[in-house]
Amino acid sequence: MDEFSYAHRDTSYAGGLNKPNIPEELQRIREEAFASEIPVAADDTLCFLMAQAAAVRPESILELGTAVGTTSIAMAFACPQARITTVERDRAFYEAALVNFGKCGISGRVTAVCGDAGEVIERLEDPFDLIFMDCAKVQYIKYLPRLKQLLRSGGVLIADDVLLYGWASGEAEVPKKRKMLARHIREYIDAVTSDPELFTCIIKAGDGVALSVKR
Repeated sequence: MDEFSYAHRDTSYAGGLNKPNIPEELQRIREEAFASEIPVAADDTLCFLMAQAAAVRPESILELGTAVGTTSIAMAFACPQARITTVERDRAFYEAALVNFGKCGISGRVTAVCGDAGEVIERLEDPFDLIFMDCAKVQYIKYLPRLKQLLRSGGVLIADDVLLYGWASGEAEVPKKRKMLARHIREYIDAVTSDPELFTCIIKAGDGVALSVKR
C-alpha cells in the first residue's frame, strides 16, 4: 500500500456463482488491485453492474469513484457505444486509472477527472443515462439531489456498498467510530426508497447495491 492512500477489505473472487465475463487484461488489473488491497468491485458487484449497463445501453455514463479504473473499463466493455465521465479525488488512483484505460484501449471514450466529486458534479451539465456512485459513502445523501438533476428520465442510478458490513441493514452491530457512516448510508437508503421520482430496489450484491430508476 505504499503507492496509495488507503486500504480496502479483500473483495477478490471467493468461489461464488458470479464470475465476470471480462477481457484478460482487465482481470489482470483486478488481480493486481486485490493483491494491493485497492478498493475495486467484487465479482458479484461487477457482474451486476455490467448486466445493468448492458440492459440500459447508455450513451453517457457518470462514475463517482474511479479507483484504478476497473469499473469504468468493465462498463466500457459492456457498453461499446457509451462515453464515460469518471471522477477520482486520489491522485495516485487517478494516474493508475489513466494507465489502465490505455492498456484496455478505452482512453478515447473516457473523460477522467481528478477532483472532489461534490465540486465536479456541480460543473457538469449534460444529462447521463447511467450514474454509478462508489465514492465516499457519507456523501451519498448529499450528492443525491444533484445526481437526480443530472440523470435523464428513465436513467439508472446505482449506489454501491449501501449494506456495508451489514451495518445499515441492522444485520451487524455498528462500531462506535462508524456510526456516522452507517447513519448516512441509512439516510440514503431511506431517501431513494421513499422518493416519488425514483423506483428503487436494494440488492444484496457485494456489500449491497441500491438501484434507482428515475421516472
